[in-house]
Amino acid sequence: MMKVLFIGDIFGKTGRKMLRKFLPNLKEKYNIDLVIANAENSAHGRGATPKILAELRRVGVDFFTSGNHIWQNHTIYEELEDKDSDLIRPANYPSNVKGYGYKTIQVSKQKVLIINLIGRVFMKEDFDCPFRKIDEILEEQKGKYDIALVDFHAEATSEKVTMKHYLDGRVAAVVGTHTHVPTADCQITKEGTAYITDVGMVGSRDSVIGLKKDAIIQKFLNQTPVKHEVEEHGEIELGALIVDIDEQTGLAKNIEQIILFDEF
Repeated sequence: MMKVLFIGDIFGKTGRKMLRKFLPNLKEKYNIDLVIANAENSAHGRGATPKILAELRRVGVDFFTSGNHIWQNHTIYEELEDKDSDLIRPANYPSNVKGYGYKTIQVSKQKVLIINLIGRVFMKEDFDCPFRKIDEILEEQKGKYDIALVDFHAEATSEKVTMKHYLDGRVAAVVGTHTHVPTADCQITKEGTAYITDVGMVGSRDSVIGLKKDAIIQKFLNQTPVKHEVEEHGEIELGALIVDIDEQTGLAKNIEQIILFDEF
């Protein structure tokens, strides 16, 4: 049985501090084989940097997915373009965009295909269809992997739930990211796919999805731009998901939602 720990969007220094404190213990307690984390907000809420990814590797993250904010630090572009990098971006960006949308890594004796997708509903950008893209990837990679995992970085719950049904029994897990709010719907489908609409984030609970609340309140009241600042104090939450995967079938056998809190 392979145990995978998937960590929600890491938000700034606050989230990184939370991981430093809890991730080593989580890995030991649950005997985790693979740690995947969404790093698109890890650099002060705006993208990622090579230095920050190195920091996260040291505390135990094995592989990084991302989303539409990954482009906000140009220093990460070289890492995105490295075919041996442990960082991917959503696969359904146009084909000429820097980086890779999926990679296969070796975990013990298993070849694990990790795929990053981004949703289209309520998103400003005009992305390619994630449903057609996942079909293309799974067909292209057929016979080259043992286990497939998907980070679906999307806004709309309906789009995420539809992806769950579309991939039922075809991948081991579909984990939703992007909204930073953990949902109470983790399940294993009839055909063996682990699913959650949103795994949550690693960041300030006393905030608006990681940002200082007062400025965002003013933005809603006045409809004018405000400066986005990461909240670095108060109660911090860590949202994650543990999936047990049958190495013979490549499908999920057990799922456990992890939500931890601490005060900094």
